[in-house]
Amino acid sequence: MLEAGELTATFLPDVGMTGVSLRHRGREHLALPGGVGHLRTGGTGGLPLLAPWANRLASRRYRAAGVSVDLGDVALPVDGNGLPIHGLLLGVAGWKVERMAVRGTAAVLRTSLAVDQPAFPFPHRIELAVTARGGELTVATTVVPTGRRRVPVSFGWHPYLRLPGAARASWRLRLPARRHLTLDEAGIPTGGVVDEPAEAAPIARRTFDDLYGLGRDRRLSFAADDGQSIELHCVSGYPYGQVWVPKGKSFAALEPMVAPTNALVSGSVPLVAPGDAYRATFSLIFT
Repeated sequence: MLEAGELTATFLPDVGMTGVSLRHRGREHLALPGGVGHLRTGGTGGLPLLAPWANRLASRRYRAAGVSVDLGDVALPVDGNGLPIHGLLLGVAGWKVERMAVRGTAAVLRTSLAVDQPAFPFPHRIELAVTARGGELTVATTVVPTGRRRVPVSFGWHPYLRLPGAARASWRLRLPARRHLTLDEAGIPTGGVVDEPAEAAPIARRTFDDLYGLGRDRRLSFAADDGQSIELHCVSGYPYGQVWVPKGKSFAALEPMVAPTNALVSGSVPLVAPGDAYRATFSLIFT
């Protein structure tokens, strides 16, 4: 648990390093549908890391960094269409807590996990640095190759966000100027792109499962009439963001993503070479 001023954050290293509570001024801002038990079975909720890929793949075969991978009968989380979704690390144990400390007004957590699996045969280490300070939680994720192969980087995070006491329909969704990537019925990018201007409007009855390429302004937010707000700031390393507002739920998500959906299959995934590292940072800012 990290405590800094008005912000308290709880992560579970033995359950995928998932954030299960994020309280600001005593109010809980993470939804955890199904509880921790759901996370242990590979479900999502709270603040989970989606790695080695975020969102879904269009196929159980992909080729990256010159390596062909057949997921075959590998047990993976799948979406309603049977497509592999959200990577391999949901709910897994093995995260090593390397440091927990308080520095002045900030609380810091550092953890790491070694990754090398047949479903992702690109040996690497994931390093997380989580910092709570004032009304802001900052998460830095670093991928460090540990073998001779280049490592595809396609991870993301999926915060299940709440504004307690405010009906979701009344939340105002603020989006910056962006590129809206067209998706097919399975949620896979088609290659189409539509430029859209910045906007801020109540969610009302709208639903979203939309992928955006972000420009210079990489801030997205939810705000309530009582003054509460949660802003996602994709500080660095996250040129894409997914907005998920599911029908009939009290929560919604603003998701920082390193690469677009299906990047491993489409070949649009960034690569990090041995001796180098890929670092991406986002913040959740509360008022």
